[in-house]
Amino acid sequence: MARITIRLEDAMLDRLVDRARASGTTPSAYIRDLVDRFEGTDPAGYHARFDELHATSIQTLAILASSVGKRAPELLEQGLAEARRLLRERDLLDPEQDPS
Repeated sequence: MARITIRLEDAMLDRLVDRARASGTTPSAYIRDLVDRFEGTDPAGYHARFDELHATSIQTLAILASSVGKRAPELLEQGLAEARRLLRERDLLDPEQDPS
């Protein structure tokens, strides 16, 4: 097995050691588990939960947009324009797909 050396602040090391003990494992095994979950090899890990959160947010916003669009189409258009502006500012909107 390969080895790696990392430098941690004392407080972070203390937290990791405490959490490893609380989970009944060694600090090395605990950190390997964290890396596995963060890197996506654990199907129930970090990325799976993040994807689930994204999906829920998108569904909620779609329902909200549908409702607002039926009651006040001009308000929906203003909201979409503002969303596009914010996405452009953060370089999250592909300029080729930007209708404005």
